[in-house]
Amino acid sequence: MPAPISLVERRPEASAEQIVAGLTPPPQFDGATFESYRPDPAHPSQAEALERMQELVTAWTSPKRSLFRKAPEVRPGIYLDGGFGVGKTHLLASLWKAMPGPKVFGTFIEYTALVGALGYAETVRALQGSRIVCIDEFELDDPGDTMVMTRLLGELVAGGSKLAATSNTPPNALGEGRFAASDFLREIQAIADRFQIMRIDGDDYRHRDITGHAPVTPDDRIEAELAGLDGTVAVDDFRALVAHLSKVHPSRYVGLVEGLQGLGLRDVEVLHDQNDALRFVALVDRLYDAQVVLRASGTSLDRVFSEEMLGGGYRKKYLRAISRLVALANETA
Repeated sequence: MPAPISLVERRPEASAEQIVAGLTPPPQFDGATFESYRPDPAHPSQAEALERMQELVTAWTSPKRSLFRKAPEVRPGIYLDGGFGVGKTHLLASLWKAMPGPKVFGTFIEYTALVGALGYAETVRALQGSRIVCIDEFELDDPGDTMVMTRLLGELVAGGSKLAATSNTPPNALGEGRFAASDFLREIQAIADRFQIMRIDGDDYRHRDITGHAPVTPDDRIEAELAGLDGTVAVDDFRALVAHLSKVHPSRYVGLVEGLQGLGLRDVEVLHDQNDALRFVALVDRLYDAQVVLRASGTSLDRVFSEEMLGGGYRKKYLRAISRLVALANETA
């Protein structure tokens, strides 16, 4: 195996066109279709969501017209609310594939990063004309970002775009089943009437066959653990990588992990700075999209966020990141 590279040495650049062209479902959903989605019989809401998403493809692309009566109203947006790993992204990717283009698919963080990289007006120009805009993991914990996204989506809907969004509700969230949906409607009040809300229940598939913790690998075993991978492997000091993330715009984290099959992190430690933690969350999303195998020494990756952070306003972001870190750390190299 070639010697590991260092992500700290990568300084990716990308044009507006390249960033927008990259707004597609993550590679692990290449095979995601409505037909390949398997609803859990124990959770009927999954089959209901599947049926509704299929109906929307027809309604949004071939609206029925009647000479005698007005066709029932179909809202231009749908919002899937549910826990971690219940198949929401699979359904969102399936909807995206079934819809004609032009179309875009990205996480909430990717869209807000796009605004940060291009500016608001240029982002609107880049996305205008999209038949559908899919937003995975809609976030409600930053009022500024939510306001920007509400305004952006409002302009896109006014131009004829359809919207589809998902969001995660932690299993122990107060009022689970209604809490996240009501927050969503309140925060996007300017366009709330554009969305149909659907709840999806289920078990987190990422934790069905793995332990709830990310195993710790000794420093001298990290490279050996990743040696079985075919592609590029990187090994970095955790603190150095976190510092490097502050010098790369989150919209370019895709380029940071491009072609990567495995990542070793030495001397992982608990993060206490909120900015460092949020940038690391954005990196974890990109690592998960690319299904990069992780091995790490030091603090277990499921304990990388401090207790104070897990009890704060960004709790949902951190819980999602932990779920993904545990999954990647338990992947076979």
